[in-house]
Amino acid sequence: MHHIRLDSDTDFDGWRKAARELVLADVASADVTWTVAGDEPELFDAPGAGAFAEAQAPFAQPASPTQPSLPSAASPIPNQTFNVPARFVELAKTAILHRDPQRFAYLYQLLWRLRANPELMHIATDPDVVRLQAMAKAIRRDEHKMHAFVRFREIGREPKSRYVAWFEPEHHIVELAAPFFAHRFADMEWSILTPDLCAHWDGHKVAFTPGVAKSMAPSEDRLEETWLTYYASIFNPARLKTKAMQAEMPKKYWRNLPEAALIKPLIEDAERKTHAMVAAEATAPKKPQRQEQPMTKAKHSGDTLEALREQARECRDCDLWKPATQTVFGEGPSHATVMLVGEQPGDKEDLAGKPFVGPAGQMLDRALAEAGVDRDKTYVTNAVKHFKFVPRGKIRLHQKPNTPEIKACRQWYERELATIKPLLVVAMGATAAQSVLGKVTPINANRGHLIDREDGPQVLVTVHPSYLLRLPDADAKEREYARFVDDLKLVAAHLKKAHAA
Repeated sequence: MHHIRLDSDTDFDGWRKAARELVLADVASADVTWTVAGDEPELFDAPGAGAFAEAQAPFAQPASPTQPSLPSAASPIPNQTFNVPARFVELAKTAILHRDPQRFAYLYQLLWRLRANPELMHIATDPDVVRLQAMAKAIRRDEHKMHAFVRFREIGREPKSRYVAWFEPEHHIVELAAPFFAHRFADMEWSILTPDLCAHWDGHKVAFTPGVAKSMAPSEDRLEETWLTYYASIFNPARLKTKAMQAEMPKKYWRNLPEAALIKPLIEDAERKTHAMVAAEATAPKKPQRQEQPMTKAKHSGDTLEALREQARECRDCDLWKPATQTVFGEGPSHATVMLVGEQPGDKEDLAGKPFVGPAGQMLDRALAEAGVDRDKTYVTNAVKHFKFVPRGKIRLHQKPNTPEIKACRQWYERELATIKPLLVVAMGATAAQSVLGKVTPINANRGHLIDREDGPQVLVTVHPSYLLRLPDADAKEREYARFVDDLKLVAAHLKKAHAA
């Protein structure tokens, strides 16, 4: 009997190294027990120290003096190879995260059988394949639930605040799920605490520490009441399907959700409202909605920026004003020769009431400085004047404005344009380009040169600075940032020419 001890519950590299040695030494699955460091040795708990090749690479035994070896009776035959289907490798990487203590034995059993029958992975009814695929499916479902039901709470106050969440996964999925949160909440520092493993994001990389008790997590924060009010307000009784809701949000997750206390009374209230709506008399049909009209350029004259700003505060032409904090109007000299147009205000801009003051604004300031453009001499605004977002816990995630919203807000861009009369308009991003040019405009196909227009100033199309912030690859970010600066150098040249004239 061979006893293999793995370093951790998710020690895939250790398992595959041991599994390769065992297979090449012709050790049957019944002759191997797997344990995890720290677990009782008699339990079929865990991993071994092994390795195996991927994507049809030979399962060859490398000659390495540092590699742990099995007892001499199980020594692999020199130069022996074993091809492993790539589908098995991917399945194993996922299934090994399952909490079933015999997962390592199940994987080795299928690996052992694959040596004699490489086509096993294509047999959908094979019991070993079916079992491991079910385990992998459970992992993916648990990962999805973690994405959906993590709720962050704020500790401290900006700029030194941190967001902390508590979650109890069914399986060992913290390392698998962490990149999702790093991408989704890249601009805030957060920690996700679990009993098994904790993940921490500092704005640059994810770090992992051992699991902790639930008592280490905050129980509430200053925005708790706001979140509960919002959750109750979006609960739609007409669309309630209790069984589907319970299937998607099992009760075992409720104890860690701030809104859990509202769920039962909201369901009961929804049932009462539904019965009341059914029993009520039919109402007269609503009048047909006004048809959308294509973008046209309106005539505006005699406005001042201050007057426009006051009027825009009361704009109700679309529904974006309802959840937003305030209208974020343009800012800059009233007779600037260059107008910079972005998409819409972000979270920081919505709170400050000024355009481009958040991370994208900092990126823009840096690029303008490198290109030789003084931001104070430009007029900076957005195609849409209210922040469109969707709440995710305590975070407000940006949402792209749709065409009706862009059209509704275009009057303010046109009136800014008529008041300032710039010689050049820089449209940053697809939304800005659509508003400035009056049609959907591909960015890459139109950037890098000035566009002449018969009915208005020249236009330069480029990317939005937030696009650069979202790029995950450092090389791509550096390359795209250089292209952005090159575009803005056209603005600098235009300004120099205008001043010379």
